Amino acid sequence: MSLHFMLKHILVIFILASSSLAYAFTPTGVAPAFFGPNALPVPQMLDGLTSDELRVELATDGYLGYDNSWTADVFARISAPLFTRWANLSVWMPIYEWYSQEDGSGSGAGDVYISTDLQVLHNSWFKKNRQYIPQMTLRLGMKTASGEQFNRRRHYDCPGYFFDLAIGQSISLKQMELRFAGSVGFLCWQTTDARQNDAVMYGLQAKLIHRHFSAQAEWGGYVGWEQYGDAPMVIKLRTAGMINGFEPFLQYQYGIKDYPFHQLRVGLVYYFKIKKLEGKDDIHT
Repeated sequence: MSLHFMLKHILVIFILASSSLAYAFTPTGVAPAFFGPNALPVPQMLDGLTSDELRVELATDGYLGYDNSWTADVFARISAPLFTRWANLSVWMPIYEWYSQEDGSGSGAGDVYISTDLQVLHNSWFKKNRQYIPQMTLRLGMKTASGEQFNRRRHYDCPGYFFDLAIGQSISLKQMELRFAGSVGFLCWQTTDARQNDAVMYGLQAKLIHRHFSAQAEWGGYVGWEQYGDAPMVIKLRTAGMINGFEPFLQYQYGIKDYPFHQLRVGLVYYFKIKKLEGKDDIHT
């Protein structure tokens, strides 16, 4: 085998490998900066606690894009204990959206999200120094590919999954409670041609809770490896009342980076107490 023949094949292999690497690292553009507001928004944070109540939420959203596009939708979420207050099953989705953007107007259904939320640390599980021990949850979630109109950049035509850890601690005040929480996690979604984008999730939350009302501020986002429109960062402000198990609320969200939308959400939550789970807070002591 001649040296010229070997060098020729090495050059061909190098060119093919370089082309493959260049393709693998070329951004796909399947990212929140270039799609509608419901494509893959920053997931709502957990505060380190699961619940012993069935929680049903119904809301409507209005989004105003920084390019003067707009979106309106109907949103629903349900969260229920899985036979114990230490594990919850949550399902949520923008049921249907209506929009107007540069290439015209339209409507379509959204993606379904499902998560299992597990309590992995709780101060009631300990007999001593309970007041110094925080609460921690592990969430395992997935996104379906049920969202419509990928060709108009409204939803990704692909599944995704995520998991995160949230840790929280409360401070008791006079007739009120101040709660702080933080979270970190991993988010992955398929883009195109069997490729995927991997991202690190993060978030911080502060909440003031009274028997009749609550106020909450949250900052969070995720950072994808493509570094092209895939690092959304948002801040959310939420206020709510509490009237006989009903919780009317108002939420505003501002996209700081790679999420070019203002969001206003108006909704109502109802809590159903599950009698079989009452009084089981200290089962690990």
